[in-house]
Amino acid sequence: MAEAVAFVDASSGVAGDMLLGALLDAGADLDAVRDAVASLGVPGLSVEVLRERRGGFACARVVVGTPAVPDRERRLADVLELVDTARLRPPARRLAGEVFGLLAGAEGAVHGLGPGEVHFHEVGAFDALADVVGVAAAADALGLLADGAATWCSPLAVGHGTVRSAHGPLPVPGPAVLRLAADAGLELTGGALEGERTTPTGAALVAALATPGPLPDMRVMAVGVGGGRRDPADRPNITRVVLGRSAAAAGHRGRDEVVVVEATVDDLDPRLWPSVLAAARAAGAWDCWTTPVVGRHGRPGQVLSVLCPEAAREAIVQAVFRHTSTFGVRWSRWERATARRRSVPVEVGPAGATRVVMVKVADDPEGPLPLATPELAEAEAAAAALGWPVRAVLEAALAAYRERA
Repeated sequence: MAEAVAFVDASSGVAGDMLLGALLDAGADLDAVRDAVASLGVPGLSVEVLRERRGGFACARVVVGTPAVPDRERRLADVLELVDTARLRPPARRLAGEVFGLLAGAEGAVHGLGPGEVHFHEVGAFDALADVVGVAAAADALGLLADGAATWCSPLAVGHGTVRSAHGPLPVPGPAVLRLAADAGLELTGGALEGERTTPTGAALVAALATPGPLPDMRVMAVGVGGGRRDPADRPNITRVVLGRSAAAAGHRGRDEVVVVEATVDDLDPRLWPSVLAAARAAGAWDCWTTPVVGRHGRPGQVLSVLCPEAAREAIVQAVFRHTSTFGVRWSRWERATARRRSVPVEVGPAGATRVVMVKVADDPEGPLPLATPELAEAEAAAAALGWPVRAVLEAALAAYRERA
């Protein structure tokens, strides 16, 4: 199966409900989104989709039903506790947690507080919880969180003027949006658009899900259009998502050009390497690793290698400079061949308490494949829930796949 590819067109702005509407319009399973939102355990919290028009464009507008009682202020730990209760697969749960972490970090930086001290106000309200968890479930349903999938985004239109907030009137773009853009390397554009066009929740979702860059080469499968609440005259109040499959992966074996970004580092605290690899993946890396070397003067070090598409190269170079102590980064272009792949869900565990683990399968009529490998992160989550060793979950998942193959 070709790898999922998507492009978020935020040239008219983006908010959480608009991105969710675009993903649903592109074919995400509404029932999966509703189930994830309902699993937050907030009575009365619901998601409905209306078919409307914005600036002449047909679109899906998401309406979040909220409880009649006022929401309370939440800190990051409270929000993450709710996210942990949601019925989300591990990749979707990680995305939702990352979004709220980005929001807390941005709000904290704006107000001079640590992320854990931030009262979320608007971004912790019921509708934001539904938007973030809904987008995570929708992106997962479309395959955008799978290994090898990639999402890119246009510059985010932010508008100008002022917007009301819990702290009073704020200038547009809002301080949290600017901080999110600075932290994540997002590209912004103002233009002559009146009012707030990109919200903090929308910016955080794009920062966690996508890498800034142009529309990638793809075989287009669907286009989704999500509409906002307003219908201004200056530009359609919409966010678009173009969903497709990597053009390079058509056929039995995909062949494409990739970029390998490298840096040699011999003076970094070894405890920091996991965060370096996480930063590279967040910047758009397909894969990353380190190789031990002995450098000048016999000093031990590591060569950091990052595999990525050309569109993510600059973001990854900046991430390497920011998260390591290196004074130089190099890159080269390689060609690669990739086997077609698909993901197969299997159940492991005793009857009545089973857990779903995805098995990645590479089908290649030109070789001795298929190869099948359970997803480790999902196996770890299942092992924690079942009280099994991870090894036992991996073996059970592989056996379950072979039984049905």
